[in-house]
Amino acid sequence: MFVPKTQKIADIAKEKTRVIQELENMFSGTTRMYIDYANVRPWSTKLGWHVDIKRLKQFFDSFSTVQAVHFYSGYLEGDERSEKEKKDIEQYGYLFRTKPVKIMRFSIDVGRSSPQSTALLSPFIKHSLLRKYSGETVEYLNGKFSEMNKQGELYIEDRKCNFDVEIGTDMSLDCERGRADVFVLWSGDSDFADTIQKLMSMGKKVVLFATAGKISRELGGLSSKGLLIFDIQKINDFICWYREIGIKSKRGSLAGGSKQQS
Repeated sequence: MFVPKTQKIADIAKEKTRVIQELENMFSGTTRMYIDYANVRPWSTKLGWHVDIKRLKQFFDSFSTVQAVHFYSGYLEGDERSEKEKKDIEQYGYLFRTKPVKIMRFSIDVGRSSPQSTALLSPFIKHSLLRKYSGETVEYLNGKFSEMNKQGELYIEDRKCNFDVEIGTDMSLDCERGRADVFVLWSGDSDFADTIQKLMSMGKKVVLFATAGKISRELGGLSSKGLLIFDIQKINDFICWYREIGIKSKRGSLAGGSKQQS
C-alpha cells in the first residue's frame, strides 16, 4: 500500500498513478532494497539529473511493504563533505554499511621509461587492447604522459571502494532468514548475477532498478529467467534534487526489455 510520506510526494503521485501502481505490484510482499551507491552515483551523467538520497528514502518509506533500505557507500577519511554525507545517510534511516575509500596512485612518470613501453599504460588500458596498439600509438600516449609531467603531474589517483561482497552476503542472509519475499537491487554490475539467480531459484522475486545502458549483459540476460527490470527514469520527479523536478530525461530501452514493466 502506498501512503505518501510528504505532501510533495503526494502531489507528484497524482500525476504518476500508473508508476505507483507498477511499484505496488512489484513490491507485492515483504520487500528489502539494496543500493550500491558507488554504482548509482555515476548514473547522474547518463540521466541528466541527480538522486537525492533524502527524497529517495522518503519515497520508498511511502510503500508499506518496503521494510528496509540498505545503503552501501564509502567515505573519504578527513573529507568534510564526505563525512557530512555519511552522517546524513545514517540520519535518514537507511541500514548503512560503509568503509574508507582506498586511494591508489599510479605513476605516469616517463623519466625512466622507453617511449614504446606499455608499463605506464597498463594500469589504465586492458592488456588485450594494448597488444593491438602499434608502436606509434604507444609512443603517442606516452608522449601525452610526458606533457602532463611537464605540468607537474607525475601520478594519477584512482578511488576504489567495492561493496559487491557485502551486498551479496546481505541479500543471501536476508533470504535465508526469511526477511523478504522481494529483493530490489540498485546496480547494473555483473558480479551480482550469481546471487540473483540463487534468489530466483528459491522462489524470490528480484527487481533490478537501473537505467538504460548501465546494465551488464549478464544481468540483462536474466530477464528471460524472471528478473524484473525497472527504469529509474520513471521516478525521477520523486527522487531527484528539487530544482531538477520536471526534467525530461531521454528514455531508452533497457537490456532484457521483454520483462520490463511498462
